Amino acid sequence: MTTTFHRGRRLRRSPQLRALVRETAPLLTEELIMPYFVVETEDQSFRKEVPSMPGQYQLSLGELEKQVEKAVDTGLNAVLLFGIPAHKDEKACGAYAEDGIVQKAVRLLKRRWPGLVVITDVCLCEYMSHGHCGILTPQGAVLNDATLPLLAQTAVSHARAGADMVAPSDMMDGRVAAIRSALDAAGCEDVPLLSYAVKYASAYYGPFRDAAESAPASGDRKAYQMDAANAREALLEARADLAEGADALIVKPAGPYSDIIRMVRDAVDVPVCAYQVSGEYSMICAAGQNGWIDQKAVMLESLTGLKRAGADMIITYFAEEILRQRLAR
Repeated sequence: MTTTFHRGRRLRRSPQLRALVRETAPLLTEELIMPYFVVETEDQSFRKEVPSMPGQYQLSLGELEKQVEKAVDTGLNAVLLFGIPAHKDEKACGAYAEDGIVQKAVRLLKRRWPGLVVITDVCLCEYMSHGHCGILTPQGAVLNDATLPLLAQTAVSHARAGADMVAPSDMMDGRVAAIRSALDAAGCEDVPLLSYAVKYASAYYGPFRDAAESAPASGDRKAYQMDAANAREALLEARADLAEGADALIVKPAGPYSDIIRMVRDAVDVPVCAYQVSGEYSMICAAGQNGWIDQKAVMLESLTGLKRAGADMIITYFAEEILRQRLAR
């Protein structure tokens, strides 16, 4: 019988056929970046689960080493480090201290696993007593230009400790140029810069602020992070960071902004990284724990969606779980 309608089911009849014509390749181990929260503490057995992020922990250096060892054994290729200092102040001194917690963590990980890609988050919020990403005026406004030297100093200290890549997340204007210039002047011209170029002021960051202890003491970050309603602005930010010397770009959050990932992917030729943020992770975990969804299936589907949108790399708190599942097969 002759038909005039499309028979799409012909290529869906078996797992083998579906795999043969699949448009988006399966997730690769090398594409995943696992974030870790490392705490400055004398107690090297310190390990505290983040209540709003099931399965994620604040870790001492000793516990970080144990956690990363397990992940590396399952195939982890890259990590992203966030530091939680013992003391905070109004100049974020712990962020750029040579013996700061992130600097110590970088040295530890690179000594144990020279081939592991260690990326460091460059921001000041975790180290500021007020929780904002820059120096404040007496009235509480964030000073953009006065903050740039501190960010540059932080990036250089990470690079000198051995970081393979630095990732500024503060969203100060001009910070990529300031950091690139400082890295080059310090003899770290080979250290790439992965910029949080497109970072929205998102409600999805709540659990992260619990984990990193970085919630602002007053106000919010809407004056320097992007408005969630804006799309074209993403391309302005991406192109500005590339012009200033960024080597790769991050879009954050990921799932609710897959249209932005696609826009950026189509507009630039450098690698694009999607950050599946804490709120995305926690919602999937919560729904899974309540039996409302198949957590493993939704986890993989959500990450496949980010690849389909154009992400070359994905920062996700599910990285360890995915690796464990593949090892168990």
